[in-house]
Amino acid sequence: MAGELCRRGLLATPFAGNVPHYDIIASGQYGGHVAVQVKAINGPTWQFDIRKFLDAHMADDKNHQVLGSRQPEPFPDLMCVLVVLKGTGKDRFFILEWKELQDVLATGYEAYIEKKKGVRPRSPESFHTALRISSVASFENQWQKIVGRVPQTGVIDSP
Repeated sequence: MAGELCRRGLLATPFAGNVPHYDIIASGQYGGHVAVQVKAINGPTWQFDIRKFLDAHMADDKNHQVLGSRQPEPFPDLMCVLVVLKGTGKDRFFILEWKELQDVLATGYEAYIEKKKGVRPRSPESFHTALRISSVASFENQWQKIVGRVPQTGVIDSP
């Protein structure tokens, strides 16, 4: 993923597990930076815990889920890149603001829980949710959401 950002004219610094909310900092050569969270799959769905996006908990009866308000963004202006691994030069990239990803996931989960009257049939206490590629198709290759956040021209100070 860092290589893909570099091909698009950005400097990319990956972090290995020690930063909780993002995986890469993408910077422009003339300043500015963007925090990027990356989630990759080689199957049909990405897996999430809805509680990172939506206030969700079990009711006192331990059977029904209670859904509340949306969670605050974990890091200011966080971008998310969902990757479908297909092979060199064939990978697919879906670029969303964290809040856009939150909206897609929360809206789908809320509809599911409402349809099931608050009770998940197989695992009532599970907050797992899967995101299908088709649910984010409109976000494919929207690189400008990241590239556009850093200056593309400017003056570099000479020593």
